[in-house]
Amino acid sequence: MTKFVSKIAGASLLALAIAACAPKQEAVTTPTETAPPAAAAPAAPAAPDYAAIVADPARLVTDTAKDPNRKPAELLAFAHIMPGQTVLDMEAGAGYSTELLARAVGPTGKVIMQQPKEFAGFYQKDIDARLANNRLPNVTQSFSMFDKMEPADASVDVVTWFQGPHELFCKKACANDKGQPLPMGEPAAVFAEIARVLKPGGTLVIIDHVAAQGSPTTSGNDLHRIDPLQIKAMATAANFALEEESDLFKNAADDHKLGVFDDKIKGHTDQVLLRYKKP
Repeated sequence: MTKFVSKIAGASLLALAIAACAPKQEAVTTPTETAPPAAAAPAAPAAPDYAAIVADPARLVTDTAKDPNRKPAELLAFAHIMPGQTVLDMEAGAGYSTELLARAVGPTGKVIMQQPKEFAGFYQKDIDARLANNRLPNVTQSFSMFDKMEPADASVDVVTWFQGPHELFCKKACANDKGQPLPMGEPAAVFAEIARVLKPGGTLVIIDHVAAQGSPTTSGNDLHRIDPLQIKAMATAANFALEEESDLFKNAADDHKLGVFDDKIKGHTDQVLLRYKKP
């Protein structure tokens, strides 16, 4: 029995000796996978220097004479006009606002100068001078009625309609050369058309001459004014959300009784300024 135990003990000692002489194995660890750092969100483009745009000596003298009343730098800032945007300037007239918008969006942006052909006829000489020699290469003209505009669906960042919505109710005073009212479109169809061309999240900026609260829509024809509540109702019905209303063009001295072309108030009317967002 003693010999047997000794053999076992000897075998155990031999195994321990062999184990002690064997090379040590390093512990195997599985590297922990780490997610790559999240890419930083692109920085929002900086707003242009609106004051410098207004002060540009390349602007027309006939435009700069209107600046004190039209407050262009403040208006561009309110409208959040940014480089690279596409802007539809509805009822652009001779293009005072069109040129400012074109300079603000810069060479990577574009401005669509829209109005009925009949309206453009009143300003054609001024339009030709403004666009002569390709001085505004990012501007294109578009002749259409307000309920059938040319831009493709969801292709426009900002729609501006300055001193315009009252035209929807301008019948006799806004007739063609044959005395026939121009078919500019029913209000619901026009605002639906604005919503169609705007991108989701796009902006609609409106200015118009104020009529007394409760005035009938016929004030659009008789005085070229509109009750702001009527504009708000049309925009809300088209699912636009009001972002901001400004007193930039407010004139408490205007009693809203005179037509906007009356020399006593021309250029100084009380005007509403609204900025809407398309959902």
